[in-house]
Amino acid sequence: MYDTIIIGAGMSGLAAGIRLAYYDQRVCILERHTTIGGLNSFYRLRGRDYDVGLHALTNFTPKGTKKGPLARLLRQLKIPWDELQISPQLGSEVVFPGVRLRFDNEIDHLRSEVASEFPEQAANFNQLIDAIVEYDDLDQTHQEISARERVAEFISEPLLVEMLFCPLMFYGSAREHDMDWGQFSIMFRSIFLEGLGRPHAGVRLILKQLVRKFRGLGGELKLRAGVKEIVVENGQTTGVILENGEHFAGRRVLSSAGWHETMRLCDDGQPVTPRSSGRLTFCETIASLDQQPRDLGHRSTITFFNDSDTFHWTVPSEPCDVRSGVICSPNNFDYAAESEKICGTMRITALANFNYWQGLDEDTYRLEKLRWYDRITDSAVRFVPDYRSRVLDTDMFTPTTIVRFTGHDYGAIYGAPDKQLDGRTHLPNLFICGTDQGFVGIIGSIMSGISMANQHCLRD
Repeated sequence: MYDTIIIGAGMSGLAAGIRLAYYDQRVCILERHTTIGGLNSFYRLRGRDYDVGLHALTNFTPKGTKKGPLARLLRQLKIPWDELQISPQLGSEVVFPGVRLRFDNEIDHLRSEVASEFPEQAANFNQLIDAIVEYDDLDQTHQEISARERVAEFISEPLLVEMLFCPLMFYGSAREHDMDWGQFSIMFRSIFLEGLGRPHAGVRLILKQLVRKFRGLGGELKLRAGVKEIVVENGQTTGVILENGEHFAGRRVLSSAGWHETMRLCDDGQPVTPRSSGRLTFCETIASLDQQPRDLGHRSTITFFNDSDTFHWTVPSEPCDVRSGVICSPNNFDYAAESEKICGTMRITALANFNYWQGLDEDTYRLEKLRWYDRITDSAVRFVPDYRSRVLDTDMFTPTTIVRFTGHDYGAIYGAPDKQLDGRTHLPNLFICGTDQGFVGIIGSIMSGISMANQHCLRD
């Protein structure tokens, strides 16, 4: 009998497990796959290490900072700041035709860029920042407010509006065309007010620290342990049954599998309020280079690009939408001078059409990956130095890769558009954490696991 069974060994599940294990709960994390991480993981291919998932940690704060999500989660998990070895970005940019807004981890840089490119909007932009600072993270009513309508109350220049939405949507919007005001505020603070950082060793360092901490506290982590069914008796869950037939009994279940995916696991047959499924998913190309991107003249950490004045955030009719994207170099963070250099890397992320990629046979799938790798790269090198002659090796993932490693319907990176901020379900002892609870990104996922553990699993 476990106190809490956690479905999924991603960031949120591992963080929840650590938090509960600190209070001597008997906790078991069940993971369907052979590795940990979920949406944010790593792998090795042909002798090279690759990260998958988000390009950077949002919510960066320097060592010694007392406020902010990063400082809060380190306190809650009792992880010293130095163990994550997070270095700040060198500087990123949003690039539209004829306009480039650069930003770093100091909001005054972006303020000055806006004032330079859109001088008539400078005061309005400052008023928007003030409204975002006042936003309450856990106010569910903010899900009902259109971010585009709210932002239009401050910013009257359409191009600036599109340039602000582009990075925030790429990094955290499950809703097409728009965001809810709450999610917009969270992502704005995460990226522009707090900023971006990365451990030199990438996401693997974060995951290894979380697993080490969890197991060191007595937590149990079981890989190749996919959950087939959440058992329900007399209106509450009593545990889970695995795909291999094993039964695990628990006083409560905390699932990071996603709202729809979790509801399908319940065997009680009770109707659940319908919710629309997320459909926004990505293809990503990864290129290993024979030199550092900075040596090619590329110093930006992340470039968010769009090739027209209007940014389209919707499922593309084509296999991939090459009109916009995210270009990231993991090399372009301010690592310590004595750190060993990582291989030169360029990652490009573009919106994709799940139905197209899912419908391909194996041979066609391989050929289409090659074709769209080239098309995505062709699109990106309009905005960064052309690095194609320096490529040593490549890889690419598609929406079907995301489904295989996360189980998310349609490969939806950010889950369902409607979030369950309190983590509650129709069962009194079944809760959700992670993407569909509402906090996204690496820091958001970890905070989701911590907050749901605190609210629902430590009360008795």
